[in-house]
Amino acid sequence: MKLKSLSLILLVAVAFTACKPKDSFVIDGKFENPGTEKKVFLYGMQNSNMVAIDSTNLSEKGEFKFIRKTPSVDFFRVSAGNHEFMLIAKNGDQIKLEADLADKALAYKISGANEVEKLSELNTIRNDFAKQAEKLQGEFESKVASQPQNRAAILEQMKPQYESYINQLNDKILKFAKDNKGTLASFYAMNTLSPQEFEAELVQFSDEIKEEIKGNATVDTFVKQMALLKAVQVGQPAPAFTINTAEGKPVSLSDYKGKYVLVDFWASWCQPCRQENPNVVKVYNKYKTKNFDILGISLDTDKAAWLGAVKADGLTWTHTSELKDFNGETVRKYQVQAIPTSYLIDPNGKIAAKNLRGDQLDAFLAKTLR
Repeated sequence: MKLKSLSLILLVAVAFTACKPKDSFVIDGKFENPGTEKKVFLYGMQNSNMVAIDSTNLSEKGEFKFIRKTPSVDFFRVSAGNHEFMLIAKNGDQIKLEADLADKALAYKISGANEVEKLSELNTIRNDFAKQAEKLQGEFESKVASQPQNRAAILEQMKPQYESYINQLNDKILKFAKDNKGTLASFYAMNTLSPQEFEAELVQFSDEIKEEIKGNATVDTFVKQMALLKAVQVGQPAPAFTINTAEGKPVSLSDYKGKYVLVDFWASWCQPCRQENPNVVKVYNKYKTKNFDILGISLDTDKAAWLGAVKADGLTWTHTSELKDFNGETVRKYQVQAIPTSYLIDPNGKIAAKNLRGDQLDAFLAKTLR
């Protein structure tokens, strides 16, 4: 009897294992407090974009299930109304997703596969930051409520603490990506960082993973983009270009050889650009007689708006534009993904610095132009 019982247990165990689909993955989900939400959607990656690939109804208990196939490990997203939950899955995974749709922070629990458990670790890091930021926001609103006339001063006073939280979060994300290199979770983590602030780190990360995470369309696209960015990193020769002024006069980067030149990509409609312009004017007036110049490249498509902003902001250096938004040849050559973006080119035509703002640009030039 004992032998038969043991055999029966083993047979059941084998049968249970055999029932797990190896050619597809399963997402078993449960939502607490779904409210009026009845439908759940599953999104998958296609051409680097998330598109709906399946849907189902929530049960009375808030439960749902998806069974899908994927060519390789990839990103997926479960959505219910305005609630979105990122997942990573491959065939054979048995993933469990739990969330409370009444939770404003959109925190969720995922388990059942290595990649999703790594993603869960990352979510914990980000959720801890969200709690700190929410607490700080509450303190700010409380202080402003009692001293509305001092709002700007209170904001300035609390800003360093918020920036400290941001820096801590970024450090933890970088460490997470380093510790989990070779996983899609590490790739996802790196792509939560500011692409302008962490461009060099993203380029380096791309070099490190291009062989480790091969065949995923999203990663392959990222690697190609970073390869293009690598060509415009600090220390690289600045790509040559010729671009026209508003009067049709051609201006080439080579015209500035022997000088430090700030190639400034901006637009009249870009508020951060317009806010930075007074700092650029100040630096230009301070160093224009010390082997320093500026070349403005506008992403405007409206010529009148572009020239109107040049005049209104008192920008007295040379200005050019292809009037093609982000689609201009020079803009693409310098991999401009957002503005303001600037490149400081040295007298030998190499990129000396990128995206220096305000006091940073002043300090760099003060040290360099002696």
